[in-house]
Amino acid sequence: MSTIRATAPLALSLPDGRPAAAAWTLDSDSVHINHGSFGAVPLVAQLHQNALRAEMDAAPVAWFPALPARVREARLAIADFLGVDPGSTALVPNASGGASVVFTSLPVRDGVEIVVTDHGYGAVTMGAERLARRWNGVVRTAHVPLNATAAEAHDAIMAEVTEATGLIVIDQITSPTARLLPVQSIAAEARLRGIPTLVDGAHVPGLYERPLEGLDCDFWIGNLHKFGCAPRGTSALVAQGPLADELYPLIDSWGAPHPFPDRFDTQGTLDLTSYLATPTSLDFIEDTWGWDTARSYLTELADYAEHTIAAAFGAITGDDHHVDVGMPVNALRLVRLPVGLAETHADADALRDRVVAELGVEGAFTSFEGIGYYRLSTHVYNTSADFDYFAKRCVPALGEWAREASRARA
Repeated sequence: MSTIRATAPLALSLPDGRPAAAAWTLDSDSVHINHGSFGAVPLVAQLHQNALRAEMDAAPVAWFPALPARVREARLAIADFLGVDPGSTALVPNASGGASVVFTSLPVRDGVEIVVTDHGYGAVTMGAERLARRWNGVVRTAHVPLNATAAEAHDAIMAEVTEATGLIVIDQITSPTARLLPVQSIAAEARLRGIPTLVDGAHVPGLYERPLEGLDCDFWIGNLHKFGCAPRGTSALVAQGPLADELYPLIDSWGAPHPFPDRFDTQGTLDLTSYLATPTSLDFIEDTWGWDTARSYLTELADYAEHTIAAAFGAITGDDHHVDVGMPVNALRLVRLPVGLAETHADADALRDRVVAELGVEGAFTSFEGIGYYRLSTHVYNTSADFDYFAKRCVPALGEWAREASRARA
């Protein structure tokens, strides 16, 4: 278990001395410590997107014919931020949408097997299951222990690969368990075996610089609207190799005759202002603090929050609530909840909603192998006081709710 003893980092501020949170429009009556789920858009990007919508609504006949060129310009900026080839990068609404593009476009064969892990994001795994059903195939699920090392996780996943495997779907950062998986080694071995690999990097953009460096996968998807703080509905789909030109948008449009990724720039009358305003969010973080500084702060604050909250739970239960995660993430962490809380996915979602309604805290709760976890995430607008508040206000309430659950089951 972790023995980290973190001190609170100095909170970030804006150039004019105001706290970083002043650049966002988050409700000051709530505590927002769940950036990893839906993100938060800085005001400057909101205003830019609103201006773009006003322009669209003022002159739609001028707007839409010119839109593909503007999408392409945003796509080039996003590819530069990710450190990838813009000729391999398309924009899609979210990571699940990017996965759906792969699932609907990938040439597969009857009886195909698709390998996933038990840490996968539910919606993406459901898409893999639907693809398998269409082709009379099966999904093989690799069990990866939460504390598995990179080598152990690699071996567990590759053990599910057979001669019938037609696709491997693996998370770069897992949503329910806040850990990394060894996508580089998995993709490299899959390449040698001629098996396509889809890497779900939904949480990665912004958290790690150049997330595809050293990663030779066929498909990669990543949300810009999570840690990149872009307007919601902006994600990148990066495709490398001969299968890239098989990919088509989920909506057939006039861009269909164009090669990948240009065909994704044309999507009819959809509101794509989120794409166009994304570089504003990315530039805001860079120009205000620098992404390297931001990532360092997120990591230091996560260290502090993890220890503070685990210690607070421990003071109530007498147990160690630190979690041994084999490949931890810089700004996403797990703290084990008291027994009886969030033991299923549905229970975890219900607990999230109750904490929002009764305690005024926007947090994240997850479940893995019947154990409930608080999944904390940090961003530049968070401070140590946010997590001190959770430890003081929420931890005692959660402890009491766990005792209530225990009494109800007795």
